[in-house]
Amino acid sequence: MDRFLYTRRLVRALLLLGTVSAGCATASLADGEKTQAPPSDPTPLETQLASSTAAQSQTNQPASKQSSESVVDASAITQTQTDQPAPRQSSESEVNVSAPTTPQTDQAAPRQSDAEAVVHPDSPNDTPASVPPLSSETPPAQSPDTSPAAQPETDNPPTAQQETDRTTPVLTEANPSIVLKGLVWRAKPGIVFLKTPIGLMSLSSKTTLKALPASQEVSFVIHEDSVVVDIVKRTDGTLVHRYLTGPFKRDSGDGTKLVRWTPEGGEKAFHIGAYERALASRKDGELVTVEVDGTDTVIGVHDLQFDLQIGQVATNGAKAHVLLTGIISKLKSNFIFFRTPIGIINVNAKIGIKNAKVGQTMTLHMHDHHLVADLSASSNSGLIRRFITGPLEFATPDRASVRLWAPEGEQSYPADLGKAALNGSREGTPITVELDGQGNVVEFHRMK
Repeated sequence: MDRFLYTRRLVRALLLLGTVSAGCATASLADGEKTQAPPSDPTPLETQLASSTAAQSQTNQPASKQSSESVVDASAITQTQTDQPAPRQSSESEVNVSAPTTPQTDQAAPRQSDAEAVVHPDSPNDTPASVPPLSSETPPAQSPDTSPAAQPETDNPPTAQQETDRTTPVLTEANPSIVLKGLVWRAKPGIVFLKTPIGLMSLSSKTTLKALPASQEVSFVIHEDSVVVDIVKRTDGTLVHRYLTGPFKRDSGDGTKLVRWTPEGGEKAFHIGAYERALASRKDGELVTVEVDGTDTVIGVHDLQFDLQIGQVATNGAKAHVLLTGIISKLKSNFIFFRTPIGIINVNAKIGIKNAKVGQTMTLHMHDHHLVADLSASSNSGLIRRFITGPLEFATPDRASVRLWAPEGEQSYPADLGKAALNGSREGTPITVELDGQGNVVEFHRMK
């Protein structure tokens, strides 16, 4: 009897030992699988709570039962971690990194005829910074010599990553005056080419404009002898750079401040700060360009030049303002070289200007998608021709007259002399009406 009881206890001990060994082996395998889970994926909060609860329950269970439950818990944790999706942030980062930074090409590529007149043959004293000839085709994406580089850090970065309180510039009848916005078309250190609603424009400098990404846009304002160039982020309008050009003038009440004109509120004083020595030799009235930040402090002194060619009338809905008076100095390949107080401006005659002659005085007035060009024999003589260009709009249901915008307000003109040009034209089609010095209709022209 004692022998039989001893044998039975021995068998039970062997069975219990085998069960414990199997449980330990399975738990080790589950732990091994768990270590292969990606370390970058954080354990979800729900899994951590489950594991903690399991551990708490295991301490109160017998050895054999605890081993069995450890296998289940470890497997559940491994499965939960494997099924978790990658963090959303890492996915978004991949999209941002691969996003192209090449210039926008949604606008039409500049014509070769437009590019031919970029280099000015006139003397450098009268001509803005020359621009190399532009290709007739939009540069390919990610081209190494035309794609803007990443914006480098400057020695004096603007403290305004903050949003500045800039309002839309108020259009005035100051002459000269220009209000334009441009998108980056091509850029390389020291020069950037922009597409504006009325044509190509370039900004050049030897001391700044090291790079200008396509994610930024340029606001360009001229008011008499003042120039304002704002470079902002297209996404939220945050100011990146502001350049103010104008005659050197100190504040009468504080000699440490420089007076500059701004579109928001006219003349404004800016702290010269660390640039007192750089500006000490400047004479009153001398043109100088300074960079300022959102705290109204000068953070740079630069040589900033621009070059503008007017090659088209802005499309309907685009914003543009130009008022310039000057002398026609040269005619070449449908381009009018227009000498103005701000330099030589190239104007494509195809925008609606006919039979212009060298030596004539021209006043060019552009307002959004409207254009008016006045020609006089000289600055002291009366008007001899006016060309009004804009979208065709009939003033009456019988189409007997046409309504177009003019600086004096909307005007109506009889359409009987324009039957050939207006026949079959739909409203909204750009047309030009030519008037004589007395305001009488000479002829209608269809835009080509």
